[in-house]
Amino acid sequence: MLYLFGIKNCDNVRRTAKFLKTNQINYIFHDFRESPVNKSIIQSWIDAGATVKELFNTRGTRYRTLKLKEHILSDDDKIEWMAKENMLIKRPVLMLSGTVVVGYNEKQMCQLFPDQVLSK
Repeated sequence: MLYLFGIKNCDNVRRTAKFLKTNQINYIFHDFRESPVNKSIIQSWIDAGATVKELFNTRGTRYRTLKLKEHILSDDDKIEWMAKENMLIKRPVLMLSGTVVVGYNEKQMCQLFPDQVLSK
């Protein structure tokens, strides 16, 4: 089963959901605000090939509000922060059978579902 992690009002999450619906790809949506992800889920994304650098959102409001730029954070520190503050996770995160896609990436999504994606 395909899981889409993010928040409802994120433009990239909406774009990803639209892509999936257009191509009739079923998914389960996991809203960070309604049900935060924990460290073990974040670690499973990393184990599936995502990097901490990909996952840790340094462009968002939460990052600036917490003034994390002022700190020297290790990868372990960033994982801890993402688990405490899910808004620090770059959105969306797609997870399917041990494969993960971070951010809106239509090319990678097409590669995940080569037989289902409608031609343009």
